[in-house]
Amino acid sequence: MRPIESLGEKEVIRILTSRMEIPETPIPFGDDVSAIRIERNLLAVLKTDMLVGRTDVPPGMSLRQAARKAVVMNVSDFASKGVEPVAVLVSLGLPKGLKEEEIREIGEGLNEGAREYGAYVIGGDTNEASDLIISCSLLGFSDKENLVNRFGAKPGDIVAVTGEFGKTAAGLKILIEGLTVPDKIGNPLKEAVLMPKARLKEGVALSKTGGLTSSIDSSDGLAWSLYELLDASNVGFIIDNLPVAKEAVEFSSIYGLDPYELSLYGGEEYELIVTIDPDFWEESKRSVEKSGGSLIKIGVTTKEKKIVLKLDGEIRGIERRGWEHFRI
Repeated sequence: MRPIESLGEKEVIRILTSRMEIPETPIPFGDDVSAIRIERNLLAVLKTDMLVGRTDVPPGMSLRQAARKAVVMNVSDFASKGVEPVAVLVSLGLPKGLKEEEIREIGEGLNEGAREYGAYVIGGDTNEASDLIISCSLLGFSDKENLVNRFGAKPGDIVAVTGEFGKTAAGLKILIEGLTVPDKIGNPLKEAVLMPKARLKEGVALSKTGGLTSSIDSSDGLAWSLYELLDASNVGFIIDNLPVAKEAVEFSSIYGLDPYELSLYGGEEYELIVTIDPDFWEESKRSVEKSGGSLIKIGVTTKEKKIVLKLDGEIRGIERRGWEHFRI
C-alpha cells in the first residue's frame, strides 16, 4: 500500500470520493466552492478551508494574522465565483500552552477577516489539538446564472489576472530563511505573506458582466491553477505577459533567483485567474477598475492542451507544479 506522501492531495481526494455517494450539484465536486439549489435560480454557496500551524503559519506571522488569513483563504475562493460571504463558522483546534492573550488574538483575527469582507462569525466549535488548527466554513448566496465554473473556457478567450505575482514566494523566502533585504523591498514582500488580500470586489464585479467563461484563485500557484483550468475546460494557454511585481524582480536580482520561477510556482497570491469572452473584455476591465481593482491581460486560451510562456521571443514550457499537501 502506498504511503500518503507518495499519493499527494489530489490522489487522497480521489480515493476518499471514490467511497462516497456524491449527488449532482450546480457546482461540480472538486471546484473551489460547493452549492445547493434552494430556489429555482437561487443557490446557497458553501466553502470550507483549513489553516494548520505547521504548514500554513510562517515565522513572523502573529496569531491574529494567522486567524485573519484562515478567513481570507476561504473568501478568496468565494471571490473566484463572484459570491459575497454572509456568515462564517469556525472550528478551532488549540494546543495546550496557549496564553489568554493569544486566544484573544485569534478571536480578533477571525473578526477582522470576516468583517473586512462583509461577513460575521456566527458559531463553530473548539477542541484540543496537538497543533493550531483554524477551519473556517463560509455561506453565501448567488443567482445560478452569475456563478462561474472552472469548465467554461473556450479557445480564443482572453486570460487575465487581478494583480502581480512573485511577492509571496519572495516574502516567504525572507521569513523562512531569514534573508536580509532593504526595507523598501522587504516590507511589501513580507506584508504580502502576513496580510493577504482576497479579490472579492473584483470577483463580484466580473461575475456581473456575463463575460467570464471560467475562474479560479491562485492560492496554489499561478502554474498549478492554470493547469486546473486546463483540466476542467479541456483547453490550453499561451501566456505572453506575466506580470511580475517589481519587488520580486529586485529581490531576485539580489539573490540570483529567477523572478518568473517565483511568480509561476510560488502560491498564496490570492489573485483571480479568469478567462473572458473577447467581446466582454473592455466591459470587464472597466467593471473591475470601477470596483477599485485592476485586470491584466496575460495571454490567450488555445485549443491545444498545453501551457507555454512566451518570453523575449523565446517559448518556455510551464510545468505542472505548485503547492500540494502531503508531497515530499
